[in-house]
Amino acid sequence: MRVERLLRSVDFERALGTPPRGRSAHFAVHHVAAGPAARRIQADGSKLSTSQGTSGVQVVDDSAGAAPLPAAVRPAACWLGVVVPKRHARRSVTRSLLKREIRAGIVRHAERLEAGLWVVRLRAPFDAQRYVSAASAALRRAARDELDLLFERAAARSRLA
Repeated sequence: MRVERLLRSVDFERALGTPPRGRSAHFAVHHVAAGPAARRIQADGSKLSTSQGTSGVQVVDDSAGAAPLPAAVRPAACWLGVVVPKRHARRSVTRSLLKREIRAGIVRHAERLEAGLWVVRLRAPFDAQRYVSAASAALRRAARDELDLLFERAAARSRLA
């Protein structure tokens, strides 16, 4: 299964609005069994916008309340969004390392994961006393092991559902 990047904030909000599919000491993973929201285009070819003065109320995105797609219609890809806040990883080197490990982790487990939107977020910082270097091999190994376990659990839950 191919892995695409999640880019639009509405897709992040939709996935983060669901209960976590799995949690570990540092990460949480959220899943929505649907593809990214499509951009809505008006009849004249322009994109919908709330900045234009229109008399009626227009819905820019109505996919937030959409039900999960049936198995026959589900997308054949995983879309990955990564949230690594600065408050949990102060140095950009650490944030980049964690993002790379998250992306590599979902690629390793993509065949066992259910298709749809996947958002992985860092929910707690790694101990700065234990991982002194911002991009140490020990930090990389710890993040990889924790993410592998998290994705294995998420894949097991999707097989049960």
